[in-house]
Amino acid sequence: MTSRFTELVIDCHDPRRLADFWMALLGYEVLDERDDLIEIAAWEPTVEAVLALATPPTLIFVQVPESKSIKNRLHLDLSPVDNSHAEEIDRALQLGATRVDVGQGEQPWEVLADPEGNEFCMLRSLAPDNPDRPDRA
Repeated sequence: MTSRFTELVIDCHDPRRLADFWMALLGYEVLDERDDLIEIAAWEPTVEAVLALATPPTLIFVQVPESKSIKNRLHLDLSPVDNSHAEEIDRALQLGATRVDVGQGEQPWEVLADPEGNEFCMLRSLAPDNPDRPDRA
């Protein structure tokens, strides 16, 4: 038997602020909220669904006292599905993301950080009208 990747936990100072940012960026909704924790997802996971197939993990934001101090060793990669790469970067910036340089050099993706400094990458667009979409010849 195998295991399933069901949750990704992100330490932060302000779970509500970070959850709001990621919900706006990803179109997720709150599944669970407590004083020091918020869980968000695009769907309501059930045991049956998780057992049936690999599904996208939920994101859990947990309040911790310490601040982020170095580059993340794990980060999210996002692919726009209905905007161009540039439009989605602009939208992320308007939601509170910032551009960051982690030594990536010139790349086709953009490295951004959420409002608490957690890096993530914006990859090429998967929008139907994107000529650079990976499934196009």
